[in-house]
Amino acid sequence: MRLAKGERGLVAKKVVDPHFWRGKRVFMTGHTGFKGGWLCLWLESMGASVFGYALVAQSPSLFGQARVGQGMAHMLGDVCNLNALSKALAEARPDIVFHLAAQSLVRPSYADPVRTYATNVMGTVNLLEAVRQSNQGQLCAVVVVTTDKCYQNNEWLWGYREDEPLGGHDPYSSSKACAELVTAAYRASFAMSQPAVAIATARAGNVIGGGDWAKDRLVPDAIAAFSNKISLRIRSPSAIRPWQHVLEPLAGYLMLAQRLVEDGGPFAQAWNFGPSTSGERTVGDVASILAEFWGRGAKWQIDGDEHVHEAQFLKLDSSKARALLEWRPRLALADALRLTTDWYMAHYKGAAMRQFTLDQIAAYAEL
Repeated sequence: MRLAKGERGLVAKKVVDPHFWRGKRVFMTGHTGFKGGWLCLWLESMGASVFGYALVAQSPSLFGQARVGQGMAHMLGDVCNLNALSKALAEARPDIVFHLAAQSLVRPSYADPVRTYATNVMGTVNLLEAVRQSNQGQLCAVVVVTTDKCYQNNEWLWGYREDEPLGGHDPYSSSKACAELVTAAYRASFAMSQPAVAIATARAGNVIGGGDWAKDRLVPDAIAAFSNKISLRIRSPSAIRPWQHVLEPLAGYLMLAQRLVEDGGPFAQAWNFGPSTSGERTVGDVASILAEFWGRGAKWQIDGDEHVHEAQFLKLDSSKARALLEWRPRLALADALRLTTDWYMAHYKGAAMRQFTLDQIAAYAEL
């Protein structure tokens, strides 16, 4: 598989070091989700021992279609249950923790704000408390994944830096801002206890990729419409988002975790992982490219119904990750969309999706 590099000449070396991950024990919440499934497969492919804790996967799901659980140990559980989470973490005896479990959609957060806050805020509290109580000496790094929507959105034209004010108009965005504050408080209050654990947060843009079946996301909605030969209905075609393939921020999470293990405190802070400027496109632009790649009469139209508030412009400044982590986007938007449509087309043709997904990871890792 040939992929063009998003920024030629800037990525001479591999960002993710597979040798570092071989034999590492990794505990992950949210492993049955979209991002979690991709991250588990990447870790499995590098020889890590992965232990997952999450709710049952929705159907359809990347977790089921790519048989993610085949190469890892995992158990079903809710991050809102501190006792069960603490027990699972203690049994896993991890070196590194990734916290991805979340209610991850804006519109459902309006329908069920209590569950959204419980999962995104208290779920984060429980994870960090379980880490604090484990005190086994082996665990040395935690990456808490939040979102670009955690910022107090002022609709300005420049990218948000990590020290910009946090906030959120909707329950989802607000809950993720709260998760950032919770993490910062635990880091300041308890990270210096013995043994020390380095804790960082990671904020990414709108991720796309194969195996995302969540409703009210552009790509899954587009694939559902195109595969059923109906017109995709779009709420806000002029809204601008920082689009990136799921492997881009995951590479950042992996690299950040490695630096937390190797260098500790200086990297225990918040990090943005956003696309290059070429990835900042309108919803309508992305829908049109997807329709072109899908072919066979794929098309979209404006959804004129009333909808809840969503930010019209989001942009991340990832200068810190570029300078200090040497992380950079590697895919042009067209490549990210091509990888995505290729995945869904392969799925509908009956391909072996575990191997297909691992092949996409391997191709990306070689860029």
